[in-house]
Parts: sequence; structure tokens; C-alpha cells
Amino acid sequence: MSTAQDKAQGKRKRIFEIIQIANGTDTASRTFDRVIIILILLSIVITTAQTFPLPKTVADLLYVLDLVCTIAFTVEYALRLWTADLLYPEARVPWLKFVVSPAAVIDLLSFLPFYLAGFVPAGMVVFRLIRVARILRLFRINRFLDPVAAILSVLQKKASLLFASFFLVFVLMFASSLLMYYAEHDAQPNVFENAFSGLWWAVSTLSTTGYGDIYPVTFLGRLMAIVITLLGMCLVAIPTGIITAGFMEAGHEAEYARQNWPDDLNAADLTGGQNVNVPGDAIREQHAPVSYDTIREQHANALHDTIREQK
Repeated sequence: MSTAQDKAQGKRKRIFEIIQIANGTDTASRTFDRVIIILILLSIVITTAQTFPLPKTVADLLYVLDLVCTIAFTVEYALRLWTADLLYPEARVPWLKFVVSPAAVIDLLSFLPFYLAGFVPAGMVVFRLIRVARILRLFRINRFLDPVAAILSVLQKKASLLFASFFLVFVLMFASSLLMYYAEHDAQPNVFENAFSGLWWAVSTLSTTGYGDIYPVTFLGRLMAIVITLLGMCLVAIPTGIITAGFMEAGHEAEYARQNWPDDLNAADLTGGQNVNVPGDAIREQHAPVSYDTIREQHANALHDTIREQK
């Protein structure tokens, strides 16, 4: 009985390895990732094509293809839910932690609208929103591309600084709208009616867009507009500098990890006390100039692959 359970558990672990992001050595996992990427792109093309007037035969074909994509996404979600305890081994309720994770929420919303559309009348606004929600499938592709994962990792690490910079932009935007109201209300009462009337002007000015549909005409208003525009140029550069610094840090971390990873690793902790020498080159080949978290994950995956082969 235990042998059958061990085989079932082994198959389950293998499924988990396949549906996870490929580390570069697992052919089945790489194939699975490519198939999912193709299905995601195909579903986006179908969603876009369905916005055009099409012959019934073409529309029916697109519906069938959309159904195939939806079934594939549903099966993938079910497999990830089934193996959630392997992804979150320390969680008390692994499946619940998986369901509420941002990636799982995007996965669910990418195929759930297809099923909900059958219960909502086609003329309702809710039906249109449900169909628009399918565009979330495009965000699923992020996890399969290391460059995109690197960008998201940098944004996550610099989230507090980015929030602070955007907060400063909001404060200056609101203050600009209020100041412009006092400077221009008497000259343009129909344009700057209240403190929020100049909010559109403040947004276009601070973003250095300047549509020109609303602008100051008084000397004081124009003088303030010059100062606000210069401040806007400076504030817009702050998030850019933060993100650039984050990319540079990620690149330095990746280079440091490549140069300082040991030639051999002792994996006794992962094999129940059995010493297994893992060549550093086997892991170093998996490196890419991406986020440090991605590199550590690749290290672990390559280590497990080498241990499995030596067993």
C-alpha cells in the first residue's frame, strides 16, 4: 500500500515540477511553459478578433478555440490547486494561501468570465465587464518571462520609495490646483470654478503633457505655471531614478551571485543526511541577469535536479 502511495506521491511531485516555471533543464516543464504562453497569446488574439464583425463560421471557430484555451487554463489552475501543499509546505492551509495569492487570482479571473458569461444576459453592462476581464490572461505571461519577472521584482523592492515619490506628486498636484484657482478664478470663473477645476490642468502640467485646453491668462497664474512645470519635470524624474537604481542593484546582485557561487555544494540537508556533491557549473549555467530572488530559485531547482540525477 505504501509503495502505491509513494508512486502516487512521486507522480504528484512530478506534475508539480512540470507546472512550475522551468529552470532550463526540465524539457517537460519548458514545453508546458511554451504551450501555456502560446495559449495565452492565442486567447488574446481571439478576444481582440471578437470585437470585430465576423462571419458566423469564423465566430464559431473562435468560440471553439476560446473554449479550448479556457479548458486548458482551468485544468492548469486545478493542478496548481492540487499541488498547493508542495508550493507552500509550511502553510497551515496551503490551498487557501494559493487561492488568495495574486498569481492565482489572475489565473482564476482569466478563465472564470468564460463560464460566467453564460449566466449573464448579453445586453447587461456586467456581461461586457466580464468579457473585458479576460484581458487579464495577458498578465499571466509575466511569470514565464524572466525579464518581466525582474521588472516586477524591482518594483516590489522599491515600492516604498515609489509610493513616497507618487505621494509627493499627488500633494503638488492638489496644491497646484488650489493655487491656480485663487490666481485664475476672477479672470476665468467658468474655467476655474472651484479648487478641483484646475485638477485636470495640474495633471497635464505636472506630467509635462500640456494639452492646452485649459491654461492661465493672468500674470500670477502664468508665473506659477512656470514654477509648477519645472517642479513637475523634477518630480517625474524621481521614480525613473529609483527604478533605474533598482535595476542596477539587481544586476550587481546577479553578477555577484555568479562570481561567488561555490564550485561544489553539499546537499546533505536536502537528501536526509546523504552527501551529494553538486558541481557549481551546473547551477551557474542557470544564471541570468535577473532579480536575486529568481537566481536563488534557479539555484534550488538546479540543485534538486542534480540530486535527482545522482540518485
